[in-house]
Amino acid sequence: MAQATTTSPTREETVLTRLWGWIRRIPPIFPVLIVIFLAVGYLNPNFLTTPGALAFLRRAAPLAILAIGQLFVIASGGLDLSVGSLVTFVVIGSALLIDNDPNKAMPAILIMLGIGVLVGLINGIAVAYFKIPSLIATLGMLLMLKGAGLYWTGGAPRGYLTDNFRFFGRGFIENFPLVERFPVPVLILLAVGIAAYVIFHMTNLGRSILAVGDNPTASRLSGIHVRKVRIIAFILSSVFAIIAGIMVGGFGGVTIIAGDGLELQAISAAVLGGAVLLGGRGSVPNVIAGALTLEALFNLLNLLGLPKPLRDAVQGLIIIGAVAYTALAARRRK
Repeated sequence: MAQATTTSPTREETVLTRLWGWIRRIPPIFPVLIVIFLAVGYLNPNFLTTPGALAFLRRAAPLAILAIGQLFVIASGGLDLSVGSLVTFVVIGSALLIDNDPNKAMPAILIMLGIGVLVGLINGIAVAYFKIPSLIATLGMLLMLKGAGLYWTGGAPRGYLTDNFRFFGRGFIENFPLVERFPVPVLILLAVGIAAYVIFHMTNLGRSILAVGDNPTASRLSGIHVRKVRIIAFILSSVFAIIAGIMVGGFGGVTIIAGDGLELQAISAAVLGGAVLLGGRGSVPNVIAGALTLEALFNLLNLLGLPKPLRDAVQGLIIIGAVAYTALAARRRK
């Protein structure tokens, strides 16, 4: 009687299999980020130096924070189109509140944070209680904030942002370990990113947001307060928009177009980072990588001498392509 022989995989095959499995688990956004980053560095070698990389991170930090806030809303099954106008409102409103007095900078920041909570609360109540689609509710808020800001300023930027306010957007920590100067916006991004990671990935709130975005009916039956979760998601988005607005104002100064288009960039970055527009899926590190990728892509387009309208077209292609990729991946899993 012949004995069946079995061949066990060699040690090298086992290592290669494990390595390939680990590579397959890497989100696609990270290889894309590396490729675009290297392409920019090839065209501009200073980009790959430590000061150049930190300067890039400083520019990308506000968009990354906006994208993190957008992730909370998208994962819960909504969209927040009001964040760009909220950024503009922060810039022009803070300049008027400060009125060239450095002692008024911190009170102005606290007032703006309070306004952010109020805006998020209104958005959340409109969506959760009045059943207004988030696209419509936040579009209305976008117009309200833009109109209120222009009326407040008389249609032109007024006032001045003092140095202690602008420190959050263009300041540096001197004699930082390993580097001589470390940008404050990058420190803020790190702090916000860590806090958001803990909330989104390690708390019941984060799990509830994902559950509500995936299936609100099942979430309600399981005991999750769906309305409360959606309201909190919009509040977090607005508060992160306030933080981003403070950084944008600190870096670029007072202008009535400070936040124009940032809402679409934040959505593009979130989708590029793997967030599903219908909700139920997302990752804070991936969304940050999406924002960095988008900013690096804009740098690449500028270095290639391509016009700004093309950048808008690229954003549209990113949203369509990312949604199509997600839909195909979901279909394959089924």
